[in-house]
Amino acid sequence: MVRRACVVLLAAIPLAFAGILDDVRSALEKNNLAGAENEMRGYRARHGIDPEYLEALSWMARASLAQKQLDRAGQFAKETESLSRQQLARRSLDSEPHLPIALGAALEVEAQVLAARGQQAEAVAVLRRGLASYANTSIRARLQKNLNLLGLTGQPAPPLSVTQHLGQKPAPLTELKGSPVLLFFWAHWCGDCKAEGPIISQLRSEFGSKGLMVVAPTQLYGYAAEGEDAPPKTELAYIERVWQHFYPGLQSVPVPVSKANFNAYGASTTPTLVLLDRAGRVALYHPGVMPYGELRSVVERIVN
Repeated sequence: MVRRACVVLLAAIPLAFAGILDDVRSALEKNNLAGAENEMRGYRARHGIDPEYLEALSWMARASLAQKQLDRAGQFAKETESLSRQQLARRSLDSEPHLPIALGAALEVEAQVLAARGQQAEAVAVLRRGLASYANTSIRARLQKNLNLLGLTGQPAPPLSVTQHLGQKPAPLTELKGSPVLLFFWAHWCGDCKAEGPIISQLRSEFGSKGLMVVAPTQLYGYAAEGEDAPPKTELAYIERVWQHFYPGLQSVPVPVSKANFNAYGASTTPTLVLLDRAGRVALYHPGVMPYGELRSVVERIVN
């Protein structure tokens, strides 16, 4: 699997090759874009273009976007995409760990640059083309996340697959219309999810009497404790133990287990928080943690 392959690949790379990501990201954390570019040029001159180089190049695109240098961000992103496609002529996208990160980030930045310029339709088109090309790869959820950020708010919530689940069987979202619903996408390995759990529990206590429902989708990742490979039955049992231990205030919350849900909602970031209004429309779409005060204000507005 890719996660284990990452360890093997990195162990096989000479030390002179292995530092480009650390060097580039270290320079970028100091806002030293010129220094990062020097590292990139040196690595490329010595070793050529490989997937690790492309992941580092994608960080150049992300850093430029963060600094609102839209032209440079777009250039780095397009270069990353073009060179990644060349790599795909001789390897599959998920054959090693760096290439999917590079290509996913490149398409993400291209769309965000277009959106920042007010070119919403063009941004959506970039992401939809990516989804059409890479629907069966690991970057699907990432592309869907960015598409959802651009246009999911105000739209009817995608349905949830509820065939496999922990605890009580979740009701289809169509049956929950009339109640606000908070979807808490989480993962058994996710520390930020464990930190968000008490916040979700507190809000459920505060607003449950006013109709707030909570559903906590998760998925299988192919491994369990300490990253050891696990078949689905073993991992599902491990997920249940994690849920019981780290989320004591949410034990009556239904937990659908499906990768399809993560793809539909673009939950490549965990936690991902999605709040539905009483009509079943998306009122909040938020990849990542939310502090109690921020999330509470949105929940209170929708509940009331």
